[in-house]
Amino acid sequence: MIPGAFPRSLARLSTAAIARIPRRAFASVPPTAAGSKASHRWKWAAYLVAGTGAVSAFVAYRTNPWDQQDPDPTKKTLVVLGTGWGAVSLLQRIDTSEYNTVVVSPRNFFLFTPLLPSVTTGSLESRSVITPVKYFTRFKPVGATFYEAEATDIDPASKTIEIVDTSEIKGTVTKTRIPYDYLVLAVGAESQTFGIPGVKEHGLFLKELSDARKIRTRLMDVIETAGFPGQPEEEINRLLHMVVVGGGPTGVEYAGELYDFVNAEIKKWYPEVASKVHVTLIEAMPHVLPMFSRDMIDYTEQSFKDMNIALLNNTAVKEVRERELIVADKEGNKTTIPYGLLCWATGNTMRPLIKGFVPKIKEQTNRRGLLVDDYLRLEGAKDIWALGDCTASRYAPTAQVAAQQGIYLARQLNDLALSERTGNDIAATTPSFTYSHRATLAYIGGERGVSDVELPIIGKMISVSGYQSYLFWRSAYLSNLFTMRNKVLVAFDWTKEKLFGRDISRE
Repeated sequence: MIPGAFPRSLARLSTAAIARIPRRAFASVPPTAAGSKASHRWKWAAYLVAGTGAVSAFVAYRTNPWDQQDPDPTKKTLVVLGTGWGAVSLLQRIDTSEYNTVVVSPRNFFLFTPLLPSVTTGSLESRSVITPVKYFTRFKPVGATFYEAEATDIDPASKTIEIVDTSEIKGTVTKTRIPYDYLVLAVGAESQTFGIPGVKEHGLFLKELSDARKIRTRLMDVIETAGFPGQPEEEINRLLHMVVVGGGPTGVEYAGELYDFVNAEIKKWYPEVASKVHVTLIEAMPHVLPMFSRDMIDYTEQSFKDMNIALLNNTAVKEVRERELIVADKEGNKTTIPYGLLCWATGNTMRPLIKGFVPKIKEQTNRRGLLVDDYLRLEGAKDIWALGDCTASRYAPTAQVAAQQGIYLARQLNDLALSERTGNDIAATTPSFTYSHRATLAYIGGERGVSDVELPIIGKMISVSGYQSYLFWRSAYLSNLFTMRNKVLVAFDWTKEKLFGRDISRE
């Protein structure tokens, strides 16, 4: 028989006869709807079980780290001073099996500084923006040592560092010296006061978590004091005048957070004083946010005008007193401004440790910070690197720069250890540090933001403002938080704020 041809017996049958031949039942019965639904239910149940198991395993791992190997005493000692952006980015990627890694810092956590202004008004809780240092060192195969202490002196000749216990609880030993073979300086900077009288005594800085807590307490204190019985009208106006000095991202974002707090909480819970609250931002330069594009600067200044935030550009602070500050415009005309809360968010200056260290190295001649070469090596010193805000590099003192420097230096130190162990000069081929700018973001209040975003594919920058930029600002910072724990906490705080408002309790 030819393949594909009918058998002769079937060929002799009529069409009607062929139609009467019984067919196989399973060929014509479609699957029942009930069976299809059951199959889908089992499939989604399997997905749910697998997802739940994966999340449970991840949480169990992050909350119950495995045992670590002890550091090898024959390895060289790498000391990292600081737990900021640069230090933490380095710790995440350094191969601790190659070094006896020691971390020294007066705080045992990493602070996500871009979200610090949100802590001052209760938009975020303080615990949501900090991550313990152990989260970055405890999950490595080989352990790293952490000392909660303040480094007070560096001796490059003997390669030792003096550290002091500055905590409230002290033991019998509060000061000692530790040796190092390699040293990484990532101690950051402190707020610049420019030698203006009264700033340290009466101003509130916004650098550390403790600063945000002080501002939050002071904010509610002046509001409650303004409502005290018999308070004179002039005194009420002074108490409710919030002044921010500094037109950079920190100052602008804090002014925006204050605007949100007044409109969302003060008007609701303190209607009797809400109309008397005023926010003023003072900037010595002609415009705020000088690192942004001109369109974003103009948008910010117009938005502040719309939100009734007084903006004093070209205005320099000459003196700060307990209840007022003296300012001068570009013509030199002086004015007295009463205030109830003063937030000082200006530039950076060297910490005392760096100020004391610089004179020991003759090549260090910059008063703004430490001089480093293109490989982040300290000028005039051997086996010392520096990164972040404590340096006087050509890059802006931002979290982006410090984080990228930390990643670069970790790779360089890993290559250096491999070169010493194998005898191959791998470190010699390490390229110099190159900063890759991604975006400049700022929140300006009223669910508005400004963004200058680099598009590397087309080599151009785009500027986005308004509500879209606000959403981008939130999503960018949420994604850049280091741990899932922090991401969940921050997202929960934002949701809680929308549903229930901010906490107005004064601690």
